[in-house]
Amino acid sequence: MTKATLKPLNQQSIVITGATSGIGLATARRAARAGACVFLIARSEADLKALTEELQATGARAAWAVADVADHDALAGAAEKCVRLFGGFDTWINNAGVSIYGAISATTLEDQRRLFETNYWGVVNGSLVAAEHLRKRYNGGAIVNVGSILSDAPLPIQGVYSASKHAVKGFTNALRMELMREQAPITVSLIKPAAVDSPSSKHARKLTGYATQNPQPVYATHVVADTILYCASHPIREITVGGGGRLIASFYSVLPGLAEPLFARFAPSLMRDRRSAWEPDEDGLYGPGDDGRAEEVHYPMVRQFSALAEVRKHPGITSGVLAVLAGIGIAALLLKQRSGPTRNERLRGRIDPRGWIDTGALNDRFGGLAHALRRGLSEAGERAADLGGDARRRSEQVLRGARHSSRKALKKHGKTAQRYAHDAGAFARDHAKEGGALLALATIAAAIGAAALDVRRPDSRIRKPGQF
Repeated sequence: MTKATLKPLNQQSIVITGATSGIGLATARRAARAGACVFLIARSEADLKALTEELQATGARAAWAVADVADHDALAGAAEKCVRLFGGFDTWINNAGVSIYGAISATTLEDQRRLFETNYWGVVNGSLVAAEHLRKRYNGGAIVNVGSILSDAPLPIQGVYSASKHAVKGFTNALRMELMREQAPITVSLIKPAAVDSPSSKHARKLTGYATQNPQPVYATHVVADTILYCASHPIREITVGGGGRLIASFYSVLPGLAEPLFARFAPSLMRDRRSAWEPDEDGLYGPGDDGRAEEVHYPMVRQFSALAEVRKHPGITSGVLAVLAGIGIAALLLKQRSGPTRNERLRGRIDPRGWIDTGALNDRFGGLAHALRRGLSEAGERAADLGGDARRRSEQVLRGARHSSRKALKKHGKTAQRYAHDAGAFARDHAKEGGALLALATIAAAIGAAALDVRRPDSRIRKPGQF
């Protein structure tokens, strides 16, 4: 097979069927925002004109053509118009679809055929027109078919719709293999959305007698649109958008005997919209709706991200993460086998912070420090006691010297004072008239003189009384 060279989106011209509502509308807006030339196909001329003007107002290149995908000639004419305006196209997206809510037995054969005309034959017509054009292009291109997770897990009440998506899946896979066989440079991708927040249930023909809705979990239309555009520039065979839908499909594939009774019992009640009153709205089975362009219907809870789709888009990162996890598992297994029955104790000992420190050595070190500290304090106490004894001895020596000096001074000056007193007494006797007053004055003067002489000495008791 000649390998297709898929261009970046900003270098592509993209054809989108069913472009005026739901997933197709979200895809057209995001493709234009990415810089692609967008060619829009739908049944409503008014909506196509309004959408084209909206996209052109943002600076995008956009054009349109009115066509029913069930009409092969009309689709071929739209493709020729795209070739004239944009020089061809690189990606063709088969997105147009209708739905019926009701039991198969309650659905007329005419309605069933009409649904297949759009859902199945619309994909066939678009794929054949696109393949004919892309075979002639040097780099080839991509065909992206929008199927449904119901092609893997059918549900009651949507039996006819599920059957059409089974047919789309079978046709897409067969077409891919035929293009491989003839070595055409064309990639064929199948997108399988789970429940989506789109107006498809509103546009559906309802035979249930009550309002319907898509069961949770519900994904935003832009999640599917991003996946479609990723397939336009990356060769992906098949991708599911929505982990909830993939889980249901896997359950049905593994345990169909258990899944079918559960689906038969609970699926109809899950698809019943109890918040809305049933009204026989005009559906889009045979013609375009008149509600204008609507991308979403705003469910109470809408998921803005699909981890399953992101994993499929980036297999390299996914493989790396799985390899790391596998390595961790193998290492844990080998460790378990080598460590034997004591592995838990060993692991606990490794992660226990107390095992990171040698407590015995730490206790010995702290014990040595405590002993050295006690010895230092003891020596400091002994030195302080010695210093205290020296100070006491010196103080006693100073005190004894002071007392001795004081006694000598008193003895010496006492004699002088006695002599002065004797002279004063003699003078008093000689001068009896001055009497006792002169005697008292003489005595006081003698005492003051003796004290003055004592104060002049450096070791005087009167001058430094604090030493005692």
